[in-house]
Amino acid sequence: MEIFQSTIQGLFETSGFNGLGIREIIMIFLSFVLFFLAIVKQYEPLLMLPIAFGMLLTNLPLTGLYHPELWDPATNPYFAPEYIEQGANIFVNFTKETSLDYGRVLHDGGLLDMLYLGVKLQIYPPLIFLGIGSMTDFGPLIANPKSFLLGAAAQGGIFFTFLGACLLNLTGIAPFTLKEAASIAIIGGADGPTAIYLTSKLAPQLLGSIAVAAYSYMALVPVIQPPIMKALTTEKERAVKMGQLREVSKLEKVVFPIAVTIIVSLIVPSAAPLVGILMFGNLLKESGVCDRLVKTAQNELMNIVTIFLGITVGATAVANNFLSWKTIFIIVLGLIAFCVGTACGVLLGKLMYLISGKKINPLIGSAGVSAVPMAARVSQKVGAQTNPSNFLLMHAMGPNVAGVIGSAVAAGVLLSVLG
Repeated sequence: MEIFQSTIQGLFETSGFNGLGIREIIMIFLSFVLFFLAIVKQYEPLLMLPIAFGMLLTNLPLTGLYHPELWDPATNPYFAPEYIEQGANIFVNFTKETSLDYGRVLHDGGLLDMLYLGVKLQIYPPLIFLGIGSMTDFGPLIANPKSFLLGAAAQGGIFFTFLGACLLNLTGIAPFTLKEAASIAIIGGADGPTAIYLTSKLAPQLLGSIAVAAYSYMALVPVIQPPIMKALTTEKERAVKMGQLREVSKLEKVVFPIAVTIIVSLIVPSAAPLVGILMFGNLLKESGVCDRLVKTAQNELMNIVTIFLGITVGATAVANNFLSWKTIFIIVLGLIAFCVGTACGVLLGKLMYLISGKKINPLIGSAGVSAVPMAARVSQKVGAQTNPSNFLLMHAMGPNVAGVIGSAVAAGVLLSVLG
């Protein structure tokens, strides 16, 4: 009988039930909420579902799949000294910044630790951009270059929220560092891979919270944007019909990604990993000679990276990091950033409406956030509600794809200043 009791006790002590606390139970419940949003409500299911499952796995005790302590420089440091030769003497310089011991990660890490290397080393987000570029038609943007201005204006939510988060820190309401403020603000770009890319570099401890917020707001574009668009425009402005866009030649479409890569990389080198790979994917598509590579980028590669990215980002949402007041502030500030970005795009659209002699529908400005193509569809839907014969989709796609470039450039600016 004693042997039986000791066996049962031993099984319990080595089981996950022994390490299951109230915080882990809350996180598991939150993963169920994300399952509901992904499966029932179909809110960005391709990424929301892997994120939810990663959150579930990482909060099941004693599974050994993910070890957050391996990614914290405070608990896993090493010094990579630089050797400086001066004449016959060699000096060791220990002033180099402490980095992570990737050897220990490979030796002691679990499955999700290995996959998380793709996030930590900034591999997955650019590969996602490769797939996005191979599926994107920049024709509407090339046909109407003024769309660049609308895409840039919609990034105003990023910098407004960055300043707001810094103000919260100064007033003592929320202790955000500059890097954390920048990572939260990038949610306003409505671009999940960009948010993950910047956060993994500046504030990896907030990655789970920011990723969930970013993809949630991307999925809620049809809910969040229309009230803002209607509040800032008149019925007359929403009813404006825009003329047919000019036809864009193949030469223009081939030159465009090359030119954008050169210009952006020279102005904001930190944005090159995202913008450069985005434009490479688009060049593969527009060249017309790389069909096999385009199909791979659009399908197999995109799907594989999406799975790895989603489940590893979800794994960073461990209870100790996620269940905090910072997460609540992140959700609120992310919503503010997205709303302000939408408003900035619409307001510039109103200005262009006046300057153009009332020929531009200001609704297309809301598509300047880079939730492609959902934001453009919302512009079309709101415009059609006012004027059923209105067709704004192709006009809205210009600011929409400009927003993809704009959010990547904004991330590059923040990274070059704070990184």
